[in-house]
Formats: sequence, structure tokens, C-alpha cells
Amino acid sequence: MRSPPFHRLLIANRGEIAVRVIRACEQLGIESVVAVSEADRDSLAARLATRAVCIGPAAARESYLRPELLVVAAKGTGCSAVHPGYGFLSERAEFSRLCAEHGLTFVGPSPDAIAAMGDKLAAVGLATEAGVPRVPGSGRIGSAAEAREFAARHGFPLLIKASAGGGGRGMRVVTADAELGRALEAAAAEAQSAFGDASVYVEKFIERARHIEVQVLGDAHGNIVHLGERDCSTQRRHQKLIEEAPSPVIDDGLRSELAAAAVRLAERVGYQGAGTVEYVLDEDTRRWFFLEMNTRIQVEHPVTEMITGRDLVCEQIRIAAGEPVSFAQEDVAFQGHAIECRVNAEDASRNFLPGPGRLDEWRPPEGPGMRIDTHCYPGYTVPPFYDSLLAKVIAHGSTRAQAAARMHEALFRFRVAGIATTIPFHLGVLQHPDFQDGRVTTRWVEQTFLPEINSSRAAVEAAQ
Repeated sequence: MRSPPFHRLLIANRGEIAVRVIRACEQLGIESVVAVSEADRDSLAARLATRAVCIGPAAARESYLRPELLVVAAKGTGCSAVHPGYGFLSERAEFSRLCAEHGLTFVGPSPDAIAAMGDKLAAVGLATEAGVPRVPGSGRIGSAAEAREFAARHGFPLLIKASAGGGGRGMRVVTADAELGRALEAAAAEAQSAFGDASVYVEKFIERARHIEVQVLGDAHGNIVHLGERDCSTQRRHQKLIEEAPSPVIDDGLRSELAAAAVRLAERVGYQGAGTVEYVLDEDTRRWFFLEMNTRIQVEHPVTEMITGRDLVCEQIRIAAGEPVSFAQEDVAFQGHAIECRVNAEDASRNFLPGPGRLDEWRPPEGPGMRIDTHCYPGYTVPPFYDSLLAKVIAHGSTRAQAAARMHEALFRFRVAGIATTIPFHLGVLQHPDFQDGRVTTRWVEQTFLPEINSSRAAVEAAQ
């Protein structure tokens, strides 16, 4: 029998990704220790792990964002490895470095790779060296005057972006010169608050864009493989809502280009672990550009797992233990189509207002081609301190139409009571002709779908 990569592993995260890592540990024969805040003592992850250890108060800045507490928790419970999940400290090079200094294996890339990809401008430079094109953009911007010089050359609209971090924070679309100064100040302030780094830069904004990303795995033996692309264009305010694999709008030639570019970039930085190279595709010109590389497991990784049959989290852990990727590129086969909807504790009819509270009823659906990744259970109280994600519903089918039909069935049968969720929003998107025909761009939700919904709602109210 194959020995486990590690005897015991600390999960430095919460919610559904903590549960997902626990499942991978069980599969690999590894004991799991989950670090929990006081608010998560009764979480599903705490119930499922071999052991749970409290690391601090509910506020993330006093618990999940304290690297020294997590290292103490790992050492104190006899763990030899730390899995950071996504978010929180997963892309902090200093956390990876601190783990190494204390003899802990960080389940992820090296601190140098995290640092190189975590600074978006540094990542753009590396991508350029690897022959991966970037969106026309600037270096770090120190003043509105510098931004105006760029605008004079490239025109509006522009996109202001934080050099550090992600998740849509520190980003502003600017359509005219009069907005520029105020937008720069707001983006820099948000970046400083979110990432401790106020530096920003500007890029030409692509108005009709698709968000395409390629999943890669690399190991310490020099192997880099890709597992195809995902389409994450259904977004609101740069936050992904629905993801699918493969993309419904790219052909085999473009698919090969994007994958080859992702592998070149991963090779350029000596990448080890699971990572995602993200691109923007201009719908009008069909040109594509590098956006960034995420040096962690992605929220949307299940759609890739569904169409490839590969367990990305298990691969992450094995790679961190020094093992090679368990398959070669020629072994990767793509089967069918998968769609993922993020079910959040938000009310889309009230501008996606977060609504934590008690789950009086929680009955996820079951059926062919369906998968639910969640940390929720009946009676669970959703805390107000963290991200509002409750569950990821993943549907797989032999075709995109079948996957979408199964997703609709799954969401329709999903029973939740006690709090509002985004399930009605997702059902509406799935039934819209633009989504069904694959015509969604990154601004479609805000420019088309929500205005249509709000107009219909106003007409109904006026008729009453």
C-alpha cells in the first residue's frame, strides 16, 4: 500500500475549501488538523477533521490572517505540512517563507514564485519574457498626470488596477478624463486597505471581454502539464459568479495557443503546485492577452476536475511532498462539459446584499452529473465575518446544453430556508438566451442582465 505524502497536515482556511482539503486528506490517508476561529468552532470542517484547533477571535485579521498563529498551531499539533486553500494567506510569500523557516511544507509554490506572480507588474514582465502578450498598459502610476499621458496615447476607457492582490479590489474603470484623479485615489486607497500596498497601474480597458483561464500543475522534477481552460466571464464587479469548462467560444487552435502560453510561463518561473494563468479575450478582435497568474487552487477548480477526472487537491499535496505529477500531458483527456454556480448568502434583488443567519433548511440536490462542495448543514449559522460563499453547485454533462439543464434542475431542487441566497439569480441567468448561446462577456451581468431584471420588476410593481 502506498504511504501517505504526509502524516498530518494543517488546513489554514475555512468554509468549503477546508472541507474539500479534508476530503483529499482522507483519500490520501493523511490526518487533518483544521485551524478555526472562535466563530468556526462548530463548523463542518471542525466536525470532519481529525482535529480542530482554535487560533483566535472571529475577525480574520486576528485569526486566519495571522501567519505566526497558524505556524504555532501546525507545530503544536505535530503537522508537517500546511495547506492554505484560497484567499486569506494563500498567496502571501511571507507565509510560505515562514512555514519553510519552521520546517513546515507549504502546499503551494515557492515564496519566490508567489512573490513574482503576486505583483501583477512583475508577472506581466515575466509573461512578456515568456512570449505571452499583455494588454497595453503602463508601469506603476505615481500621479494622475502619468495616467493622462497613457490615456493620451491609448484613449479611454482605461482600467486602473492594484499591483498587488486580486478579487476585483483596487480596480476602477475610467471612461473620461474628469473621472481619472478621483478614481486613482479610490483605487489606491482600496488597494492599501486590502493588500497593504497602494501601488496601481493602468491598462487599456477591453469593453467586450471574455475571461479565460488555464489550469496548470508543475512539480519539482521539471514537469509542467495543463488541464485545459475555464471560462469565467459571468461576473459582477470583477467577481466570478458562474464558471464553465471548456469555454464555449474558443476553437481548438486558440485553445492550444492559450495552453501553450500558460505552460511557457509556468516553466519560466519554475512553477510547482497548482496554478492558474488568466487571460482576457477581446470578443471583437479575437486577440488575447495575459492578465495574471494565481498561485493557489482556484474556487472554480471542480469544473476542471469534472471534465478531466483528475483530483487537483490531491495532486497539490503529492507535489508538495516531492512527488511528480501523477500523469503526463498525453494522459489528459477531456470529457463533456461542466458548469459551476457559486451559491452565496446574498440577495440579488437588493443589490446582492449579504445576509448571514441560521439555515433553517438546507437540502442540496443529488442526481447524475451533480456535485456539491459546501461547508453548510441544517441549523448552521452563517457568520457575518467572512466571504458569503455557501456552496458550489457543479453540473457535468456530455454537452454544454446537458450540463446547463442539469444545473437548472439542481438549483431548482436546492432547498434553503432562513436566509436569502443567489439561487434565483443563477436560475435567471441559466434561462437567458445570451447565456444559453454563450454570448456572455465580463460586463454582461451589469450591462444587460440586471437592467433587464430591474426593468421587469419595476413594470410589475407599476402594474400592481
